[in-house]
Amino acid sequence: MYWEYPEQYDVIVIGGGHAGCEAALASARMGCKTLLLSMSLDTIAKMSCNPAIGGTAKGHMVREIDALGGEMGVVADLTAIQFRMLNDTKGPAVWAPRCQSDRVAYQFEMRHRLEKQENLFLKQCSAQDLKIKNGVIQGVFTKEGIAYLGKTVILCSGTFMRGLIHIGEKNLEGGRAGDPPSNGLSATLQNHGLEIGRLKTGTPPRIHSRSIDFSLTEEQPGMDNVKFSFDTENIPRLPQVPCYITYTTAETKKIIQENIHRSPMYSGKIQSIGPRYCPSIEDKIIRFSDKERHQIFLEPEGLQTEEYYVNGVSSSLPFDVQLEFIRSVPALRNAEITRVAYAIEYDYVLSGQISNALETHAVKGLFLAGQINGTTGYEEAASQGLISGINAALKVQGKETFTLSRSEAYIGVMIDDLITKGVDEPYRMFTSRAEYRLLLRQDNADLRLREKGYQLGLIDEERYQKFLKKKTIIEEETKRLQSSHKQVNGKGVTLAQLLCHPKKTYQSLMEEYPEDFFDHGPEINFQLEMLKYAGYIERQAIEVKKLSHTENVRIPADFDYARVVGLRAEAQQKLGRLKPKNLGQASRIPGVSPADIIVLMVVLNKHAKQKSIA
Repeated sequence: MYWEYPEQYDVIVIGGGHAGCEAALASARMGCKTLLLSMSLDTIAKMSCNPAIGGTAKGHMVREIDALGGEMGVVADLTAIQFRMLNDTKGPAVWAPRCQSDRVAYQFEMRHRLEKQENLFLKQCSAQDLKIKNGVIQGVFTKEGIAYLGKTVILCSGTFMRGLIHIGEKNLEGGRAGDPPSNGLSATLQNHGLEIGRLKTGTPPRIHSRSIDFSLTEEQPGMDNVKFSFDTENIPRLPQVPCYITYTTAETKKIIQENIHRSPMYSGKIQSIGPRYCPSIEDKIIRFSDKERHQIFLEPEGLQTEEYYVNGVSSSLPFDVQLEFIRSVPALRNAEITRVAYAIEYDYVLSGQISNALETHAVKGLFLAGQINGTTGYEEAASQGLISGINAALKVQGKETFTLSRSEAYIGVMIDDLITKGVDEPYRMFTSRAEYRLLLRQDNADLRLREKGYQLGLIDEERYQKFLKKKTIIEEETKRLQSSHKQVNGKGVTLAQLLCHPKKTYQSLMEEYPEDFFDHGPEINFQLEMLKYAGYIERQAIEVKKLSHTENVRIPADFDYARVVGLRAEAQQKLGRLKPKNLGQASRIPGVSPADIIVLMVVLNKHAKQKSIA
């Protein structure tokens, strides 16, 4: 029996990880009475793995979250202890901000922002079951015997659903080290028609700083003038500290090879698939046996702790082997491991069971966000949390869903991939996944998405007016640079053409021609420098326009593919299961051929004509 809590909520968010935080904040800011349930309020926004935010493509997503009105970027800026801009020697499309975070400071800052948010209520409870009637979500049942009623529910379970931790021959139930798993929700989802699978991820050991010989490492300093949020200006930064680089050795390789049979990954204990692009040290040694050494990053966990995160050696080997291979690294000969590395298996919902809005097809009003959808990474989770929170609020308000296309945001690329391409290993975002990455740079996320955030009610008037001012200056200055001419070496050229010279930058031209190139601040100056790539950007924009017609051909949610004559059986099956929102999305589903798309287009056009006549 459950006692029914006397208040009803518009949105209930299960899980206080990075997805849950963004989901709860978004729905509450959009005016919905929101409840966030967490097993422990002390672990809200906890960085279970690496204490870092951003990186290649991930940094783009954090800036998109910020542009839409999410919180991750602001909190990252306030609690970072080192900033870097990755790939800054390459083209601007792949530049990516990253920061090393103070783990505890990030967690506390985010939690405090949740606590202060109007319309948002936090409660420490363990979700055990979902209340579902006639295929519609109605609320949540907790282990504490309480029933919370809600119009929508967002499930952000992370690695907690039937989580199983592996350390060598030992395994124990847990959502992460020190926290119990959630064992009831998987069965509930299955009982209501959702298919469940298993994935695996892992984490490296942590070591005490006094046991590191830093003289045998390479220091990696941070950079100035890097940030995530478009709104954090002149904020006091935490003291900045370096990270360090070292390498495994031939001895490391030998130790792991001799003990590989003790790894559950190779003994057969772990059957699920781990992230290909973040392999364990066992995987690196076996898969890349020709390499004599592998890079290790020693990253501080925070300013108030002496623990270091040993990035690059996640492992599920027994503790005695971990200690031996860690100490085979010269800089770590006396390493004192404070937290053992482990692998963890957990349940996720197989692809093809959610819409672009992240709502499940099987249960109306139930949304999924984060690792439950097969992704890995804080940034991927937070992005989904934001989109699910927005759409849960819009559903309650009776408004149309909010989605982002592949040409609008990396967030759109990720969600489209999850729906059309499916997941058989933990999904991680890379710039290579985006076909329009020159349009989706990290520097222009606000120009792409801030208007949308304002329309949703997530960007306040003050920030919006600041954005409009910036946008106006960029537009006016772009026109001026493209139309103003100057005599250079006896030839008339536009100011924009001067920018196209490979050895010229906006900064160098400000110094050379101060009467023509004005200092508008680093953000606007950078946007004007992008005139160098105007031709390439225009070409990508034309490609987007050419392909947009397929994205505009909508497919009804109840469309019966089995009745389409000429559509192959495989296409019927996949389209019926994945339920693409439009023809463009249908064309990206593996197993759906161009011929299937032509047949489908003819039928949809005929269907649209009949509907217009009726």
